[in-house]
Amino acid sequence: MTDYGHELLFGTFITPTNTDPQGPVRLAQLSEQLGLDLVTFQDHPYQPGFLDTWTLLSWVAAQTERIHISGNVLNLGMRQPAVLARAAASLDLLSGGRFEMGVGAGGFWDAMAAMGATRRTPGEGVSALEEGIEIMRGIWDANNRTPLRVPGEFHRVDGAKRGPAPAHDIPIWLGALKPRMLRLVGAKADGWLPSLPYLKDGDLARANTIIDESALTAGRSPSEIRRLLNVGGTITDRSTGRLQGPVDQWIEELTQLALEDGVSAFIAMGDDPEQIRAFAQEVAPAVREAVAAERRSAGTAPASARRGATALAARREGIDYDSLPPELAARAVEPGDREYGAVRHNYLRSGAPGLVLRPQGAEEVASGLAWVQKQGVEFAVRSAGHGISGRSTNDGGVVLSTRGMRSVEVVDEATRRVRIGAGATWGEVAATLAPRGWAITSGDYGGVGVGGLGTTGGIGFLGRLQGLTIDHVVAAEVVTADGRVLHASRDEHPDLFWALRGAGGNMGVVTWLEIEVGAIGDVVFSQMTLDATDTAGLLEKWGATVEAAPRGLTSFMILGGGGGGRGGQGPMAQLLTVFAADGADADPDEAIAQLELLAGAGPLLGHQAQLLPYSGVVRQEDAHHSGGGDPSARSGLLAHLDQGTSRAIERLLSSGESYFTAIRATGGAGNDVAPDATAYAHRHQNFQLSALASNQDRINQAWDAEIGPVMDGSYLSFDTDSRPERLLEAFPEPTFSRLRTVKATYDPSNVFRTNFPIPPADPSPDSSGSEA
Repeated sequence: MTDYGHELLFGTFITPTNTDPQGPVRLAQLSEQLGLDLVTFQDHPYQPGFLDTWTLLSWVAAQTERIHISGNVLNLGMRQPAVLARAAASLDLLSGGRFEMGVGAGGFWDAMAAMGATRRTPGEGVSALEEGIEIMRGIWDANNRTPLRVPGEFHRVDGAKRGPAPAHDIPIWLGALKPRMLRLVGAKADGWLPSLPYLKDGDLARANTIIDESALTAGRSPSEIRRLLNVGGTITDRSTGRLQGPVDQWIEELTQLALEDGVSAFIAMGDDPEQIRAFAQEVAPAVREAVAAERRSAGTAPASARRGATALAARREGIDYDSLPPELAARAVEPGDREYGAVRHNYLRSGAPGLVLRPQGAEEVASGLAWVQKQGVEFAVRSAGHGISGRSTNDGGVVLSTRGMRSVEVVDEATRRVRIGAGATWGEVAATLAPRGWAITSGDYGGVGVGGLGTTGGIGFLGRLQGLTIDHVVAAEVVTADGRVLHASRDEHPDLFWALRGAGGNMGVVTWLEIEVGAIGDVVFSQMTLDATDTAGLLEKWGATVEAAPRGLTSFMILGGGGGGRGGQGPMAQLLTVFAADGADADPDEAIAQLELLAGAGPLLGHQAQLLPYSGVVRQEDAHHSGGGDPSARSGLLAHLDQGTSRAIERLLSSGESYFTAIRATGGAGNDVAPDATAYAHRHQNFQLSALASNQDRINQAWDAEIGPVMDGSYLSFDTDSRPERLLEAFPEPTFSRLRTVKATYDPSNVFRTNFPIPPADPSPDSSGSEA
């Protein structure tokens, strides 16, 4: 018996006829409605009776929501692989990760040549397909910043830019029959996609042997290659042959193909809606159940748990990979996996974790937490990986990524309560809320993750109008170190709810937040450049203007090293300012009046402003991070930008240690909240200062000398200094002691100790006099 352990897939193979152009689309939609996993279309570009397959795939993707789509198989002999790769990545992004690459060398050469394709021998077709695979994978590898060069004989690229990265790791399934093509499947592909009507008895077993041997020779596990099968036949009342008979016969024969020949994807050929309905509703569920029962009995390991020699050699010490629960192993990424480059780093930090877990919900998070506590390595939690500190990655440890939990759902229209997955980005949230005229302050960059910012603070472009992001969090789901899935709110676990809003990373893994968002119309977004020769004077005037402005105005300033000069120009400051109104569009005239006051802070060098939705300011951004930079950073809060504080910042810039300095206006509505209402206690400061540098010791020395005497608390999201005094700056007493007590309740073993860890309070004697 041969069972590679892949999750079973069921799909349809639909003829792309153009007699009734919407006919194939309706069958695709029916396939989705019936719960099938995949819809595929043959690709014969030279056939005038067919719709163009790529156009049809794009149209079907737009007319469906869940089902995956593929060519069966796309003709690479008539499609340029670099262009096909970009088209595939684009369709995958537009469809939310639903495109799969079924591809072949092409076989009808007379018709292909008549259309202008270069005629190739069968051997040349295989070589061209191998080159095409390398090109397509190279285009999708957007984390690799080097130009793509493949000096192929039939397909070549010389310095092509890579990208875009698709929404998911697109598998490449090859339509193949002959030995050389089968060897290519084993060495380079992710799946084998033949058609049963073209196979003779024993062909599946013989082909599997060739594929498996080729995979092992390439250092791969044979289970890395999914075996798909187009199955032709008719569901009838009476048996007349193979797959020609009643439902029970189909169930028996497909189950046998799964367990004895390793087939894990069955694609029904034919365009009869009733046949598709019977296949989806009667055959597929029964085959799933029969195969699952046999696998349980036999103890069959899932395909994701089987690794080839190359992947096994890349595993790290201290991690018991084989004990990883199956529900996590299916999506986990190891150093030897093709997806590793896309998940190992974060925004500014390079990382080399030994394993990245990608759970899909709270129960899987709990399973991951139970498992990771048995490993002898570092552990980090990642929302979207944008943190300055880099603590969402590591070297040789385990990272638990929440990116699989990224939905944005409206819970209550009347209160504008929205439930947001911790792995979503604020750009995705803004884009979802904008059509309703809603928005929530959320930093200044759309690639930031909800889970990180939404449990730390949230100084954003609507901050003076709305306050901090955490001020609008009304509930959360959190998985604690002991595996409990808790709902925290003012009524449920109020101590945990208090701590999550400001120190959430210390308490557990948040899987979603419920936030009451604001009604915000279009905003005015201003980008202004000012001469910063008199840096201290500029800061003092700008700070006073911001504090005196209506709360609808929030302004951030960016200064380069030494005040911001570059290219021989004098020092400059860039102002990024949002003017918004609660429940309405911003008034352009009022905005202009306030912006003119800001422009008076220093000599104006340039200005542009536009009226646009908040989603146009905090835009959706690519979440594929490549690391690099590894900056050192310091962060502090300031009550005002008075003369002494402004001169201290000027001296810091003059030291040359900070190459990027940012000052964000906070305060406003955020200062209406009582200091003890959340774990973020800083409710009188009006500005936050951060500095990026190349050396931690040197920036510490300059910062401590100049900014230390004037700063008033710390905002840890922009700090990489690990000295213990940072904790009390961020969590002044009595907040710190209260947090230690909450920590002792929910994480007494300090499992969550990677990101500015708060030590649990010492145990106190219980009523019997023993230590609790």
